[in-house]
Amino acid sequence: MTPVSKRLAVVVLVGAACLAWNARTDDDVVVAQTRKPIMATRIYTGADGLSHAQEIELNLAANGAGGVSEMIKATGVQFRRTAPGTFSDWHVGPRRQFVITLSGRGEIEVAGGRKVVLEPGHIELIEDTTGKGHTTRAVGTEDRISIAIPLADQTLGGALR
Repeated sequence: MTPVSKRLAVVVLVGAACLAWNARTDDDVVVAQTRKPIMATRIYTGADGLSHAQEIELNLAANGAGGVSEMIKATGVQFRRTAPGTFSDWHVGPRRQFVITLSGRGEIEVAGGRKVVLEPGHIELIEDTTGKGHTTRAVGTEDRISIAIPLADQTLGGALR
């Protein structure tokens, strides 16, 4: 290989690296502009006295690189470990609370046999404190670790859409 062809090969490689880097940067900008909303599954008692599930979006105000919700008043935090196969038959929520799955898997069943899959990062808003309630099951091969955050007041203000 001649010195000229070596320099040409280096220039081509550097140019290709610059183009690849620039393309990755453009993708990062697109991803930042099209972030998925933060969703929660609201479990609530309908007029029929049965529990139902509804997907709701957390309302985030822009703050630089992301977004932040309004502050939601809570009364405490409780962690729970549930062994695989554990089943809680029809029951209502003990109080209005957020429950977030940290690890493991579970499912909630509501009226009509609808099942809500609970995976790590899944947020539930439990509001079915009356009526028939829902069932809860830990599925998979590992313990389900979750965190419950009881809500202090009856309104969530503008935190939800």
